[in-house]
Amino acid sequence: MSSGSLSRRDAKGQYLFDLLCHHLNLLEKDYFGIRFVDPDKQRHWLEFTKSVVKQLRSQPPFTMCFRVKFYPTDPAALKEEITRYLVFLQIKRDLYHGRLLCKTSDAALLAGHILQAEVGDYDPGKHPEGYSSKFQFFPKHSEKLEKKIAEIHKTELSGQTPAVSELNFLRKAQTLETYGVDPHPCKAAPVLQDVSGNPAFLAFTPFGFVVLQGNKRVHFIKWNEVAKMKFEGKTFYLYVSQKEEKKIVLTYFAPTPEACKHLWKCGIENQAFYKLEKSSQVRTVSSSNLFFKGSRFRYSGRVAKEVMESSAKIKREPPEIHRAGLVPSRSCPSITHGPRLSSVPRTRRRAVHISIMEGMAGLVRKCSNRGCSLVAALPSCGRKGAHGKPGLPDLVYTSFGAKGLASSTCSDCTGAISGRKGLPHTR
Repeated sequence: MSSGSLSRRDAKGQYLFDLLCHHLNLLEKDYFGIRFVDPDKQRHWLEFTKSVVKQLRSQPPFTMCFRVKFYPTDPAALKEEITRYLVFLQIKRDLYHGRLLCKTSDAALLAGHILQAEVGDYDPGKHPEGYSSKFQFFPKHSEKLEKKIAEIHKTELSGQTPAVSELNFLRKAQTLETYGVDPHPCKAAPVLQDVSGNPAFLAFTPFGFVVLQGNKRVHFIKWNEVAKMKFEGKTFYLYVSQKEEKKIVLTYFAPTPEACKHLWKCGIENQAFYKLEKSSQVRTVSSSNLFFKGSRFRYSGRVAKEVMESSAKIKREPPEIHRAGLVPSRSCPSITHGPRLSSVPRTRRRAVHISIMEGMAGLVRKCSNRGCSLVAALPSCGRKGAHGKPGLPDLVYTSFGAKGLASSTCSDCTGAISGRKGLPHTR
């Protein structure tokens, strides 16, 4: 790919996204997207049909994150291992940030699979008593849970390859009520407010619309029951058609009008992706009852059924995947708080990161010379870097602007249900 396309100020989001997927050797790319946070701390998904520069209101350098946008209905059915690995990384991250809620027995099994996938079989010579306490899989966990994780790793998972452990992790994760949840903090209308006064978290999943209050799912509405979504200012309306022609309207209040518009756009995209049979059925929708008033938006990608049909036609040698083991990260420290248990030395990881930066520098040099600034969100996992080194296991970004190139581990531009109290974590 030439740097000329990236140097144009009208370069579309699709170009940047395709660049990243090429870097990752990723073909099943429709499940993923690029997320960024504006100066007001509001999250956005990069729109692929619009200019990258025009979507960003902050000053360069801009930073973005590569994320799962549409969680696969059945992640175990993904055609390629590289895709399953990237989804595994995202769900592992969801688990750490408290977005994937589960009971203790499920939590222990999920963490056991992470250990097996990333450190291999239990070895008493390498894994002394209490070794599982060196890792942080959840926002909070007890000593009892740590012992249960170690027990499962020792006795139930021995012999599983990383690919098998990741697959079993995905199979378990998809059975949980909050699988695929990307929470939007809101407040319910007075008639729906629970007695404790907890705020609500709205989310869209592969199976429908969910409302969480505290650590409980209080509403679940299937996609075929969602008749319409609209918003006015900070108020979000969900129109639901149920049996016997019964219609109800759920009303929620977002923190800001911008947050409410983001919630509405996410709902429109998710419903189109999971519900429609083909992308030709996608229509432009209005946020108001009157089409000529309010905001208008149209989902621009393929739908889930088309994506699965396309995946079935993939015929190539499976790309090589480089798993680097448990490497500490600010955004997903699974991630050790004790001695490093990484299969990749620190110096080697640094070389990998530098090689990625050098590769992107060649693409943006022309852009920088013209004073144009764009971002490269580089989750460097799954494909060799410019020097043939294995990629990093966690999602990272490399950002650049007119003044130069900089890099860092992504700090988490995503919402979460944090800890046991169900509080928002909206960075």
